[in-house]
Amino acid sequence: MGMDATKKKNRTPFFAQPAVQTLLASLFCVLFGLVLGFIVLLIIQPGTNPETGDLYAWEAILAIVKNFFKFSNHASRVKNFGNTLVKTAPLLMCSLSVLFAYKVGLFNIGAAGQYVVGAGASLYLALGLQLPWYVCLLAAAVAGAVWGAISGVLKAYRHVNEVISCIMLNWIGLYAVNSLLALVKDPASPYTLKIKENAASSVLPSLGLTKLFPGNKYVSLAIPLAILFAVLVWVVLSKTKFGYELKATGLNKNAAKYCGMREKRNIILTMAIAGALAGIGAGMLYLTGYEEWSCTQASVPNMGFNGIAAAFLGGLHPIGSIFSAFFIQHITSGGAYVDKTMYCSQISDFISAVIIYSCGFVLFIKQNAQRIRNRRIERSLQLTKGGETA
Repeated sequence: MGMDATKKKNRTPFFAQPAVQTLLASLFCVLFGLVLGFIVLLIIQPGTNPETGDLYAWEAILAIVKNFFKFSNHASRVKNFGNTLVKTAPLLMCSLSVLFAYKVGLFNIGAAGQYVVGAGASLYLALGLQLPWYVCLLAAAVAGAVWGAISGVLKAYRHVNEVISCIMLNWIGLYAVNSLLALVKDPASPYTLKIKENAASSVLPSLGLTKLFPGNKYVSLAIPLAILFAVLVWVVLSKTKFGYELKATGLNKNAAKYCGMREKRNIILTMAIAGALAGIGAGMLYLTGYEEWSCTQASVPNMGFNGIAAAFLGGLHPIGSIFSAFFIQHITSGGAYVDKTMYCSQISDFISAVIIYSCGFVLFIKQNAQRIRNRRIERSLQLTKGGETA
């Protein structure tokens, strides 16, 4: 009885468990983003649809949330569900890139640039050299790793803040890739050649997944591979000596150095691995043929930046990022179904962005909840000690 009572006393309360706090914080941010998005839509167009009797803002926010569920036809639902999964895979890889670096004390805002150079390497080797898909995917990983390692070297040896170096490298990478892929673009458009028509051996294999998504020809190996990478990152960070050393370096590089760890090597290696993950993510998208690269684009793709939100929404946990990446891609894709006769074409992107970036407050909310709980524990301990003294 005594042992059972002690165990029960020491058991962490349900709402004080880190996993529960992360889940509740994530749900709060999702709800907050949806409400804020609805308010913005209501301000822009407060009218009511005479045909349905519903507010235009309500119909718009429902379109974002429903995404492929808006289709009454089952085949259309399945096809568009597949499209959402196709873009979830690279988003998950960018999320893993951000959280891997963050676990080691680095903020990899350069996932966007690493994603860009990964896209450039994979597409050039596919369209220009007709190399097989696995070589192109490996090239994307190497390119992203090199791009990430540059920031790592600057951080380790010159103490340059990784945020500054990453932002600069994002734009250098964008214009370098635009110039490189101009060599393999369609002469009649600003986009690169279609990979399925011009480099069939470079297309990621479907592994029979297309049978599960009739009418969708883009579902591929990328989806299970991205999930496998999430599990691998979790194992490396949580179950290996290598992961422990990386996290120790992030917590205190001077202490890590004192313990015999090579802190400079760990910083560079962390950024290289993070870059490789983002680069692979780009290969997972462009080697399916779902999109072509525009050689005239003047802005870095949002995938890398959305990976930041996905990482924090998932509680900075690799397994949590699987679900958060899917949710963020779900609402991003759903934004395309907002009625364009009521709202300008950019409004869907704006509302999706409001919802996505509100998710970045997950860690902030979780830390404040933990701080409040710690204060309550301290007060209860002080009261207990005061009672015992009396």
